[in-house]
Amino acid sequence: MDAIGKRGEDEACAFLIREGQVILERNWRGGRCEIDIISADSAGLHFVEVKSRKAPAAADPLVNVTAAKQKNMVQAALRYLHSEGRRFKDAEVNFDIITVVLDRASAQIQYYPQAIIPIYD
Repeated sequence: MDAIGKRGEDEACAFLIREGQVILERNWRGGRCEIDIISADSAGLHFVEVKSRKAPAAADPLVNVTAAKQKNMVQAALRYLHSEGRRFKDAEVNFDIITVVLDRASAQIQYYPQAIIPIYD
């Protein structure tokens, strides 16, 4: 991960903590798939994709969460739930996206809760 990605994920984690979430995992890998952040709060379990860009961003980083990325995210979440199933058996599962646009002194964060609705083939 490059410095922009690391800083973006750090900013995203700090944001989620301020929102009352507990960070359970960062950069969790299930096979070839990865989830940037796994967190939990009273609304359930959150699988979070973070997209970071350096200001000025030519396009919203959200456009880079492709259908293939979403599919990989769902596959990784299923692996995580299989490995931790008893711990979260009754939890609502959310697929969220956070975009972070960074400049030297600040970060612009946009949070998209439940941004991905999984479709199972």
